[in-house]
Amino acid sequence: MTHFNVVVPVEGTDGKTRFRRVGALFENAHSETGEIYYTVQLDFPVGVTKLLAFPPRADEVPEAAPRAEAPGAPGA
Repeated sequence: MTHFNVVVPVEGTDGKTRFRRVGALFENAHSETGEIYYTVQLDFPVGVTKLLAFPPRADEVPEAAPRAEAPGAPGA
């Protein structure tokens, strides 16, 4: 399952921008048509106007069984 971390930018007192995780974005496929869509699941109500999504770091990815690659995908 493909997912991204959803974060909000937070500027620190040192002027550096850090990113606070507020949820996750998941890639889904419609069971009948195969159409790809995305679901955003927030950890809590967020009162911001800008959300960013990044792939998770290697240490954040849960162990999962390998999945079949889509036809035409690199390495397929």
